[in-house]
Amino acid sequence: MDQPWTQRARPDRLERRIEFDDYETTRTFLERLNALSEQEARFPDISFGRTYVNLTLRPEQEDGAIEAVDTTFAAAIDGLL
Repeated sequence: MDQPWTQRARPDRLERRIEFDDYETTRTFLERLNALSEQEARFPDISFGRTYVNLTLRPEQEDGAIEAVDTTFAAAIDGLL
C-alpha cells in the first residue's frame, strides 16, 4: 500500500514508498519521474524493485531544511500517479 511522504530529520529529507501492481506500471512511473526530474532539475534518490519505488527528497540547499519548494516537488511527483 502507498505511504504518504514522511519527513525525517538528521539530515532533513522527505521519504515515500510507492507500490504498483506490476512491472509495467512501475516502469511507466519511473519514465514519468525521469521527465519531471529533468524538467525541474531535481533528482531524488531512488531505489526500486519490480513493483515498488522508494524515493528520498533532500533539500536543495546542502544541510538545509525541507522548505516549500521541496514539498511542491513532492506534490508534483504525487501528480504522476
